[in-house]
Amino acid sequence: MDESPHESSLTLPLILDEGQHEPASNKVEEVESNFHHESAATTSFLKTFFNGLNALSGVGILSVPYALSSGGWLSLILLFAIAASCFYTGLLIKRCMDMDSDIRTYPDIGERAFGNKGRIWLSVVMNIELYLVSTGFLILEGDNLHNIFPASAIILGSILWIGSFDGIGFHQAGSPVNWNGIPTAVSLYAFCYCAHPVFPTLYTSMKNKHQFSNVLLLCFILCTVSYASMAVFGYLMFGSTVQSQITLNLPTRNISSKVAIFTTLVNPISKYALMVTPIVNAAKKKFPSHYSKRFIGLLASTTLVISTVIVAFAIPFFAYLMSLVGAFLSVTGSIVFPCFCYLKLSGNYRRFGCEVLIIGCILLLSAAIIVFGTYTALVEIIGSL
Repeated sequence: MDESPHESSLTLPLILDEGQHEPASNKVEEVESNFHHESAATTSFLKTFFNGLNALSGVGILSVPYALSSGGWLSLILLFAIAASCFYTGLLIKRCMDMDSDIRTYPDIGERAFGNKGRIWLSVVMNIELYLVSTGFLILEGDNLHNIFPASAIILGSILWIGSFDGIGFHQAGSPVNWNGIPTAVSLYAFCYCAHPVFPTLYTSMKNKHQFSNVLLLCFILCTVSYASMAVFGYLMFGSTVQSQITLNLPTRNISSKVAIFTTLVNPISKYALMVTPIVNAAKKKFPSHYSKRFIGLLASTTLVISTVIVAFAIPFFAYLMSLVGAFLSVTGSIVFPCFCYLKLSGNYRRFGCEVLIIGCILLLSAAIIVFGTYTALVEIIGSL
């Protein structure tokens, strides 16, 4: 969120019939279709947990070893800080929804807090994020495709298997801290937790809404353990030579490596259409009703696919692009926006207290990530062209 785009199956067509639209530029559309939930609150604790886990788990896990290599061992503190901040802002989203029963989606929160401008701003951020993540998927495919052979069809291996049994080991010492790499590290960490547009859907579909905070806590704990473990093991395996996607470090002669690469390739293929569909729907809404929605949809989807391919060819730097998404879009949409919406809806900004202090600290951290992370990502992208 990362990932901030984290669905697991292709359940939406790229072009919808005229009567099938949801509200424009709503990332929740894709997730609602993927989860197959009904409008009634019937989802159990366990199903909500798995849906939340699926939303938080994304391709960001491939880059956390590179993030740790960029920032050093102490940058893990920032991973936990971002995880805690994103968990807290997830709770703020729940509180915002509790204030108004008419709030059903993430843009609804923006509109309730700041009017139509709030909805538009959040929709713009979400659509740009979806576009760039879709482009990142194409880069991911291109980087790994040359490492795969056609007969690889069975998923058996994992990074831990490769490190333990394929002769690589976990012997790299690494460095305690790399200050120059901290902005990149923290930006990639933020990208891993950009699933907040999904949370209103999970909350409204849950049968026992009082348990949502516990579901959210379990999801964040498990995902953070997963991300931290991948970062640590990957860094121990390859040290400072770890690449932007850990799959690029794997020895391609081993079957287990090829299986891991195959798994990496399948994930973006299954998610690409889900990412661009809300953008297509938003584009169709901008045209007058007398235009053919099918033609507009075809034109918009074709243009989007061609443009993402062009951008992927022009900027084939997965880590730098995801750093930009994480630093600017993920932090804005998943941390900053929930904080401001909650302060506006609750009115707590008028009185200073522990809660306002916590939110203030989160906003200061977010501002630092946005400024330094975005600047660093842009400099790295421009310098690599």
